[in-house]
Amino acid sequence: MSDEHGSVFDGLLGGDSSQWAFGTDFEDPLAGVDTTTPGGVDPAELATYCLMLGDDALIMSQRLSEWCSRAPDLEEDIALANIALDLLGQARLLLARAAAADPGVVPALPEGSPVPPEDALAFFRDDREFRNVRLAEVANGDFAHVVVRLLLFSTARLALLERLRTSRDQVLAAVAAKGVKEVAYHRDWAGRWFLTLARGTEESNRRLLAALDLLWPLQGELVGAHPLERSLAGSGVGVDPASMREEVDAVLDQVLTVSGVPRPERAPLAGVGGRTGRDGLHTEALSRLLAEMQVVARAHPSGRW
Repeated sequence: MSDEHGSVFDGLLGGDSSQWAFGTDFEDPLAGVDTTTPGGVDPAELATYCLMLGDDALIMSQRLSEWCSRAPDLEEDIALANIALDLLGQARLLLARAAAADPGVVPALPEGSPVPPEDALAFFRDDREFRNVRLAEVANGDFAHVVVRLLLFSTARLALLERLRTSRDQVLAAVAAKGVKEVAYHRDWAGRWFLTLARGTEESNRRLLAALDLLWPLQGELVGAHPLERSLAGSGVGVDPASMREEVDAVLDQVLTVSGVPRPERAPLAGVGGRTGRDGLHTEALSRLLAEMQVVARAHPSGRW
């Protein structure tokens, strides 16, 4: 390229940095944001809460990424990839926030490893250290399966992010403010495809109902409150998922009614000894997912990419 035209980035450098949601330093995802832990909040609890929300986004992103080149047409293929990227961006910020709140949560790596904290949390933890809901981790099925899972997940996550915008923690509030628009699109995309499949052919309707019956028991974990979530909600930092249940039910009921689909009568999937995904209790599907997702990073912990 000749000097006459310069770089497309020239107009973005220097001057007012407020145009960047999280600063101008691409090496630090939280650059420009106050990472001080709010008064009266346990940094370890805040870090665990960020792992919960970050792991939800990371694992959902990984499952959606597996759909690359498999969607019914090119437009939906790109849509799913973009949704996966949105969630990956949320995951990076939330995992970085967890590391900033409590560096003790970051796995130890060989001395001199260039892996940043958020990547260490993504690629160097075992399944029992992940705090995502089990809905995000179960193996992919057909296209109806991805539509139903995304509808259940994004409906609850949008309700959560809308409330989290007023968090006393500036990072969580900023992540939520940015994520609301993204997840609103995710929910809209899933809702439109839910209606299309429900009113489509006999086969598309059959597949949709099968996916809904399979995934519905996992939906309860999104609106069931973990003690840590209740604690941080009480301090004005987090959100009690139980407070979202009425809104989430109303949205799902609206989609089901318009689609002519009866509300499933399936009980929520119970935990083991009261422990669920938020406590590190997962299905075998997560172990297999992590084995594939982490294999390169674990083989080269000192690698640069």
